[in-house]
Amino acid sequence: MAERKDKKKVIGEPMTDEQIQVFLNFSGEEGVSTDFHILEKAYRALRAEDFERFIVFFKEQGRDLNAQDPSGRTLLSHIEGHAKSDDYADVLRDAGGHA
Repeated sequence: MAERKDKKKVIGEPMTDEQIQVFLNFSGEEGVSTDFHILEKAYRALRAEDFERFIVFFKEQGRDLNAQDPSGRTLLSHIEGHAKSDDYADVLRDAGGHA
């Protein structure tokens, strides 16, 4: 089916607070910090704008923004080399994240 010219395809609509907060309910994988696991899931699934909102909820729960993976890396140190991760890294830095 051809897309009508007067219909614009909408990609990545803003998420509701409730949709973003769902990420706070994930449990960690064995051997991985729950906070690191949650941060990584949110990073992989959310747009940068939504990730920034997620970080506010994450911190409000007293979670550890500098939780480490089994290799001892924080999410910020993990993503610094990723293409297109600058906005996410800035969010983490602004919130108090360390590499």
